[in-house]
Amino acid sequence: MSISSFEDGARPPTRRTEAQNRPVLVVEDERDLAEEIRLELEASGHQVQLSETVDSALRAARSGVSVLVIDRILHGEDGLSIIETLRSEGNATPALVISALSTVDERINGLKAGGDDYLVKPFDIRELTARVQALLRRGGHTRLTRLEVGGLTIDLVERTARCDGKLIDLLPREFKLLEYFMRRPGQIVTRAMLLEDVWHFNFMAQTNVVDVQIGNLRRKLDPTGLRRFIVNIRAVGFKLDADP
Repeated sequence: MSISSFEDGARPPTRRTEAQNRPVLVVEDERDLAEEIRLELEASGHQVQLSETVDSALRAARSGVSVLVIDRILHGEDGLSIIETLRSEGNATPALVISALSTVDERINGLKAGGDDYLVKPFDIRELTARVQALLRRGGHTRLTRLEVGGLTIDLVERTARCDGKLIDLLPREFKLLEYFMRRPGQIVTRAMLLEDVWHFNFMAQTNVVDVQIGNLRRKLDPTGLRRFIVNIRAVGFKLDADP
């Protein structure tokens, strides 16, 4: 396979909106893995462009892409430099970092560099696709590292949560669930949305995992039970009450 054909990739038509009708840029120098990612993303209706170097990735990203999927190590260079350069230029394209570097410090480095999500190798290609779709749904919103809603505060870099200034001990899934609600204060969220975006299920599973985890999260946010942050919307789902 020539370098030019690897860089171009395949770009079949998609059903995306105009804002999302741009290719997903996959920056990966392991060609077998890059091709596997490309095929899976295209099967899900995404356009895909492949790149394998920092310089070519920057050129492609500047021309306009919907999401960046970037490996940490590219021919000896750090893929995070791509994100750092783009962020310094005001480019807020969502970025998913993929890497075999799995320590907490490395994940924090990825987020501090401007990454929006971090996926550790080896991973299930279907999970990568689900995370790309979640980033697409977030669209071009300005990337935040701190969210505050009605007395609740979360730091997305340090992965900490507080209620009225008091630190809350959350498990990783609980933190992700709270972040999901805090990005949508007052918005009704269905169980199907949570299963797809938080648990990355691509089918409607018959499970009560959502209700169980929301119950656990509620008790941690307010052990007294007097202040209901996440409220039930009968026969529809849930929403985060910004002023409980």
